[in-house]
Amino acid sequence: MPEKCAGNPRDCPMAARVEALEEANKTHSATHREMFKRIGDLERISDVQEKKLDTILKKLDELTEKVEALEAKPGKQWESLAEKALWAVCAAVIAFLLGRVGL
Repeated sequence: MPEKCAGNPRDCPMAARVEALEEANKTHSATHREMFKRIGDLERISDVQEKKLDTILKKLDELTEKVEALEAKPGKQWESLAEKALWAVCAAVIAFLLGRVGL
């Protein structure tokens, strides 16, 4: 269905459609700018959160090492105490044997 726009182009029936499309294009452009801005904001927020998470994980690793060291400390004390008790028993046995022999 060919449309003829003779004379004044403002009388052309396609002009209204073209103007409507141009207006819709402006609206879509504004919407796209807003969406890209929001995506950029989300990316910046994500970067900040990732840095904070890395810091928290490092601190967690440090705390885990400290807790493990503190948990191992009583075990070391018991081992040391058992070793000293064994040496004392050995010394008492040797002293007893030396006393029996007459030294």
